[in-house]
Amino acid sequence: MTALLDLDGEVLHDYWSAALDWASGAAGAGTTRVLDLGAGTGTGALGLAERFPGADVIAVDVEPGSLARLRDKAAGRGLAGRVRALEFDLDAGWPDLGPLDLTWASMSLHHLADPGRVLADALAATRPGGLIAVAEFAEPLRFLPPDLGFGQPGFEDRLVERLGHAHAEELPTLGSAWAPRLADAGWTVAGEREFPIDLDPPAHPRAAEYARAWLARLADGFTDQLEPADQATLAALLAGDGLSRGLSHGGGLRIRGSRTVTLARRAA
Repeated sequence: MTALLDLDGEVLHDYWSAALDWASGAAGAGTTRVLDLGAGTGTGALGLAERFPGADVIAVDVEPGSLARLRDKAAGRGLAGRVRALEFDLDAGWPDLGPLDLTWASMSLHHLADPGRVLADALAATRPGGLIAVAEFAEPLRFLPPDLGFGQPGFEDRLVERLGHAHAEELPTLGSAWAPRLADAGWTVAGEREFPIDLDPPAHPRAAEYARAWLARLADGFTDQLEPADQATLAALLAGDGLSRGLSHGGGLRIRGSRTVTLARRAA
């Protein structure tokens, strides 16, 4: 997962840059204390630290491996003195973070047992007029052509459909509308923007590695939920040059999807 998060930040750099620019522009130049809620390996936390050179950034996550990678990246960019990595399970409560000007929560809230409670806790910790930015998605990214040259055509459509059923049970808030959830927690919704992702072909040299890491992550958790023929297709994609063969037959790699960022403020 650590490698996948790093690749997401690299391959989808244009999305991350646009989304962070929008959120930081709305937060304003007076931002001095920033929280990355569910920071992963730090794409958001480090990007915000660079956009607010006078701010202290707290990166909270439950995974020690991701936070170790974040610390290494912060040190490499000369940001170790301003970016603090904190291991904490937000399902267990709210850490003592002090007052906040901006909270960034990217693809993290849907993993929580009670995101409404966490949003209310974030509001209580935010200074009047402060901002929260929630970035979420409705469906996984897509990478594959319809016909790979092996297996049954339409494999990725069936994979996304199967994932949707699994997520409805395991991650019930994934893909939901976050503006109403923010309002229910006491925030004042300030704006919402969809950021489309359509890289055809992707220019980044690690794009195929990103696609493979994504498929490998799915294979770890969902292989047994696929039909036997699609299990075989997934195994073939991850074996040897299977991904390269499938992309070559179908016309190449294309990364497509969208992420939605919702902004909300604490009343002044």
